[in-house]
Amino acid sequence: MQSLYRAAIFYLVMGLSAGVFYREFTRANDFPEGQFTQLGVAHTHLLALGFMMFLIFLVVDKVFAVSRNKKLFNSFFWFYNIGVVLTVGMLIWHGSLTVLGEESTAMIAGIAGLGHIFITVGLALFLVALGRALNEPANPAAATSVSA
Repeated sequence: MQSLYRAAIFYLVMGLSAGVFYREFTRANDFPEGQFTQLGVAHTHLLALGFMMFLIFLVVDKVFAVSRNKKLFNSFFWFYNIGVVLTVGMLIWHGSLTVLGEESTAMIAGIAGLGHIFITVGLALFLVALGRALNEPANPAAATSVSA
């Protein structure tokens, strides 16, 4: 559960920092206020997909002990984190190019797509781990002594 808590803190700090970066980077480059850039949504993605989701994962793990299945839980944790970092990294890269008046590439969109795939795989792994946790007794020792 500590890894979930630390990830939530990491994404909170990164999300708030991304908001400050957006404001200062657009201001420093005289980017027209109100004009859309993907840089502007990077901080909300970090806060929603990172901070808030990891708080939800933490509560679900506290209640259902999803992390008991170490292999599934670790796979979820790394797939999901890699996906969020790839997705948000591409938002920042693409948004920065927009602010600088440069063209983006299909590669950026492709890598962002891979990030979304990683997030999806991570969420699927979490749901499988949750399903298994729901089917396991909360205290395996107590379940065997009751049935004996």
